[in-house]
Amino acid sequence: MRNVIYVTGGARSGKSSFALQQAVRYKKKVFLATAEPFDDEMKSRIGKHRAERGEQFITIEEPLYPEQALLNLPPGSEVVLLDCLTVWAGNLMHCFEDEGEINNRIDCLLEVLRQPPCDIILVSNEVGMGIVPENAMARRFRDIAGIVNQKVASRATEAYLLCSGLPIRLK
Repeated sequence: MRNVIYVTGGARSGKSSFALQQAVRYKKKVFLATAEPFDDEMKSRIGKHRAERGEQFITIEEPLYPEQALLNLPPGSEVVLLDCLTVWAGNLMHCFEDEGEINNRIDCLLEVLRQPPCDIILVSNEVGMGIVPENAMARRFRDIAGIVNQKVASRATEAYLLCSGLPIRLK
């Protein structure tokens, strides 16, 4: 049986580092990136993440259709580290006005997670522990990210919450 490992926590909680540690035991690793370098700050963040993981991973960039990337992995891939679902949720919100299409995109990812092609580690921010956002767009983002997190966590074989760099096993 293939593992689906869900890793969540707040900003700068250690999620990505923990996920990288989980992937270390595999030989053929794929990093599935959802972020796009829209500005200099994001380019810098992406560069730091690339440096942190080194040459150990094959990198695939897919901001909207991660399920397609998962279905077309390089032969022999043993693990995929998808970082991150929260950025993906923002991409969906930015590109698709229709809630039905957003839900369809989420369902497509969930379908692949039913029978994953290899072990998968999914990283996401926990955005529901703060105050209710003051504007409609931020509330919509929080809601979409929360729905993605709940649905992916329900499919996961393992789930972890990171707090101050410490992992707490949820399931």
